[in-house]
Amino acid sequence: MNIAVLAKPQITVAHIPHLDAPPAYQPASAANGLPRILLPSGHLAFHLTRYEHVQALLLDNRAIRAPCNEEDGASFLPTITPPELLLNNDIPDHGRLRKVVARDFSPSGVALLRSKVEQATHERLDVLQRQAPGADLFAQVLDHIPATVDCQLLGIPLSDREYYRPLSHTVQVASDADVPELLNQFWGVYNYLTDLVTGARATYPDGLIQRFVATRADSEPPLSDKELVGILLGVLIGGDQNILTVLTKSVYTLLAAPQLWQQLVDDPGLIPDAVEELLRLIPLGTISTFPRLASVDLEGPWGVIPEGSIIYADAFAANRDPAVFPTPLAIRLDRNDARHLQFGYGMHNCMGAALARLEITTVLQILVQRFPNLRLAVPADQVPWVDGIILRRPARLPVHGFTST
Repeated sequence: MNIAVLAKPQITVAHIPHLDAPPAYQPASAANGLPRILLPSGHLAFHLTRYEHVQALLLDNRAIRAPCNEEDGASFLPTITPPELLLNNDIPDHGRLRKVVARDFSPSGVALLRSKVEQATHERLDVLQRQAPGADLFAQVLDHIPATVDCQLLGIPLSDREYYRPLSHTVQVASDADVPELLNQFWGVYNYLTDLVTGARATYPDGLIQRFVATRADSEPPLSDKELVGILLGVLIGGDQNILTVLTKSVYTLLAAPQLWQQLVDDPGLIPDAVEELLRLIPLGTISTFPRLASVDLEGPWGVIPEGSIIYADAFAANRDPAVFPTPLAIRLDRNDARHLQFGYGMHNCMGAALARLEITTVLQILVQRFPNLRLAVPADQVPWVDGIILRRPARLPVHGFTST
């Protein structure tokens, strides 16, 4: 007798509560045959959503960032940020600053941190295992790992986390409810890093800070304190809060759909591809890239975007382009389609991409191995969230099933 085997229903983004956030913009009238949106700053922007268009725009160095980070510039953020930040620089300055971190943040460079990620993960899972069912996986485990790795990478005392992390959390939420306080906390982080660069605060000799300071003259012209701080801000905040955000949402997504978690338990070899699929689908916050300005008439696969126009190249939408990713809203952990654009593309491709991949992959491998029966202890729609522009993630992950097999 033949018995039909019923395929399990496909899990889609819609099955994961709160994963997608409301857009951070308003629709506006089209122009030049292209859709436009109204940014929170009040500027109209051409809205590129097709993969081909977003990829081409991110490769076009004539679409520039710096003018959007000026007073009254086109922005999603409630305030401007220092011009020396990598994300605010265009050619040639961006290349000059970017090469400082290129080696350390290459796949081979961050591979040196794998043992630290493994050690930190096992240590925190040991702590979790001593807790009662319903313990918070976020507070007990995930919240510690990127910060621990980041401190070692930078060469700063682990105890400093108590000072700078509340500040960096506020900065990445970027709420417009109290802009003076937001600025106050941003400058708290900035001044903290300035103290590290100038030696007013202690750093360790094997970290990036002392190495970058020692080799500042290798750049032409030599790197200023402000430029070093601008580079290191991306490491301090992005290497901690941003990786933590994507790591937390990745684990939440898998636990919110136990079928997905079980796939990895049954076949841990899927984890590297699963990480890429989760990165494709999960936005960091409510935006995916920062606006750019057309410095000339930009001809491309989109047609023509007039000089002086603001452009939002929506990598989040591009990662769900059905022309490139079949059934784009389906979460397929074995998907092996085109390269996603979660980390950007071209000049402003995220410098921490390899580190994020390393940490998320390693944590998932260890979690699946040690706690295959891990489950959320509350319905997924009851998990509380922190909602911000760049930082948007679950605030807690109550779990049970954290026993070794």
